[in-house]
Amino acid sequence: MTCPTPLGVGLTTKLTFCDVLSSRTPSEGVLITLPPHRGPVTLTFDLHNRHTYSEEQVKANRAFAHYTASIGVLTMDNTLIARAAIESEFRTAKDLVDRIGGGAGGAPKAVAPTGTEHITVVIPMGEDQVSLLGEKLTVDRVEGRASYSSPGRPIAIVSNVMIEYVPPPPPKPPAPAPARKPSR
Repeated sequence: MTCPTPLGVGLTTKLTFCDVLSSRTPSEGVLITLPPHRGPVTLTFDLHNRHTYSEEQVKANRAFAHYTASIGVLTMDNTLIARAAIESEFRTAKDLVDRIGGGAGGAPKAVAPTGTEHITVVIPMGEDQVSLLGEKLTVDRVEGRASYSSPGRPIAIVSNVMIEYVPPPPPKPPAPAPARKPSR
């Protein structure tokens, strides 16, 4: 997997989290290269919403957020294979999947995954790479609703990306060279 915008590693789960940005160009997405295979490939990953955590908002009972994010799984010629979505709510730190290391002064980053949706997508035969691209994020907060889809905007987070496939048959060994007749 090639993650153009890595978020970091979870402090508890030790999973690697990657931001999925909004774009219409597959080469700008999270790229998943498929090894040589026979038949379709099954791609699985966990999709999370992206929350900016604030202890002050939690203490003031103003931290509520309801997220709905959608992403696409596309071939490199921009053909949509599938859409995936995650809907979750945040109220307290218990709603976070994990905190991400690497924040200022060694503290966890403010951005963290919340909610988990396990996604399974079957990639058709003939594809050797796919892209995960953000489509739209809708956020409902105490102060109102906002929607985001502008290019380059983080829409969601993925983790635990795996593929399952059948390897191609091994190459046939070369035919033995014909025996030479001894010369006299």
